[in-house]
Amino acid sequence: MRCRQCGTEIADKAIVCFRCGTGTADPVRQPALVRPRRGRLLPFIALVLLVLLGLYLGEAGRVAQVPLSPAASLAAGISIAVAVVVLVIRIARRR
Repeated sequence: MRCRQCGTEIADKAIVCFRCGTGTADPVRQPALVRPRRGRLLPFIALVLLVLLGLYLGEAGRVAQVPLSPAASLAAGISIAVAVVVLVIRIARRR
């Protein structure tokens, strides 16, 4: 028989080609697909934004003579909670 990769004449019972190393039979299992790793820049930027938002809200609450409105406090709390949940889910999916 002939090697399907390089065309070298090989024995009929050969498992691989002695010249190029190509297998003579089709593989039983297909190799697992490897997903490309995503960059770590987006989670880092999100973490920095969360820290800055927390520092801003803490400073605004301490400096302001008038307390923040309940709607602003609720919106800030919800946005921080959503961002933390998204970060936790992304970290859990990578493992």
